[in-house]
Parts: sequence; C-alpha cells; structure tokens
Amino acid sequence: MDKRELEELLARVAAGEVAPTSALARIQAAPVANVGFAELDLARGVRQGAGEVIYGEGKTAEQIAGIIDALEGAGQAHVLATRVSAEKARCAAELVTSGIGLEYHEDACLLVAGGMPEPTGAGTIVVACAGTSDLPVAEEAALTAEFLGNRVERVVDVGVAGLHRLLAHAEQLAAARVVIAVAGMEGALASVIGGLVSCPVIAVPTSVGYGANLGGVAALLSMLNSCASGVSVVNIDNGFGAGYQASLINHV
Repeated sequence: MDKRELEELLARVAAGEVAPTSALARIQAAPVANVGFAELDLARGVRQGAGEVIYGEGKTAEQIAGIIDALEGAGQAHVLATRVSAEKARCAAELVTSGIGLEYHEDACLLVAGGMPEPTGAGTIVVACAGTSDLPVAEEAALTAEFLGNRVERVVDVGVAGLHRLLAHAEQLAAARVVIAVAGMEGALASVIGGLVSCPVIAVPTSVGYGANLGGVAALLSMLNSCASGVSVVNIDNGFGAGYQASLINHV
C-alpha cells in the first residue's frame, strides 16, 4: 500500500464504504514480508510515497516473479523492476501467479507490473538526452518518472555538438518543473540547460564515450563541476535515480 492508496482507503472509510476495523486490519498488516531470499518492505509506500522497487540485475526470473507476487498480494498495485533483460522478463512473466499484468520496456530494461498510474505531479518533467546512444538511460529515467505518477516529455538528440537543436526546445524546457539532462562524452548538456531554465536540473552522466570518457567518469566530473546553479548529479547511468528524484520534486 502506498501513500495514495492509503488516502483512498481512508476516504472510503469516511464515506462509509469500508468498515474502520477492515481498514485497520489492512494498515496493521506486517510491514515486512519474508519470501526466503528477500525481506520486502511493505510499508515503504506509506513512508515515502512509492512502494519498493525491484533491482533486477543479479536476481533470477524466479526471484523477480516471487517478489512481484508478494508485493501485489500485500496490496501494492504497481510494481517496477529495473535492469531486467528481455529473456529474464519473459521468464518472469511465465512465473508470476498473481494475475497482475506485466509490460516490458526493452529500450530501458524495465518491467512494469500493474500498469502506469495516472499523473499526479504538479507539473511536467522534461527528459533531455544528448545523443541517441544515451537513450536507454534517458528512457529509464522517463519511464521511472511516469511510473511514479508524472507527466513526462522527451527531448532527444540535443547535444551541444549542435546547440541549435536544443535551443529549438527552449520554451518547452522553460515550462518544465524539473529537467533531467542525460549525456555522455564530456557531459556538457547539463550545464547548458542549467543556464537556460529556472527549475531544478538533474544531471545523469552516461558511460557513452571513447577511452578518455572513462566509462562515464569524465561526464560525471564535468557535471559535478558545473558552473550552472541548480544542477544536481546522480551516478553514472542511473536513470532510475534521476526519475525518482524528479518525481519527489514534482510532487512537493
């Protein structure tokens, strides 16, 4: 149960549709579920506004399916799994027993159970990526933000090698409540966007680039040393972290 679901439950109690004792039983359900290979935090949605997310890398399809079933059985209507390969997603879909619908986004390696919720954020999150090679990380950020209840707009292939491409979206960027800037190579996109907008900018360095890019370290250091105010930085290739942080800002 997440914060929104708790509010809906309490509203139904106030309307006389659910007995207080039934609501209390749901709220007092065990905050942790032990499924043998994982201790699932069932109260995270109430505490933080979003339920537990599955990090799929290193987990088996059986483990991912088991966690999805357990979370769904505990009342979590939507479940997100990140870093899931296509083969692992296919196997997990065959193993899930709860009947919850699954949708796999291969471009972002994300598995979504229960569909995307309706947007509840205050404004729009714009995800801008420097090059087509940055798209997997950008899509992880965009889909994570959508999963968390945000309206998301995508601006693709607007790196600083052709600055006019970015400036063509200046009004769209200026209207955003949060901008996520995804870039590899030298990572300059975040600084440029930071100088154009008044909203927070979340920079995501990617591991895209030649040798001296050092697997994203060059972009990371560039973004950390940005001269533009209002730019914060997440870890290399961490689209999920950027999407989550942007959602927090958009729901304040």
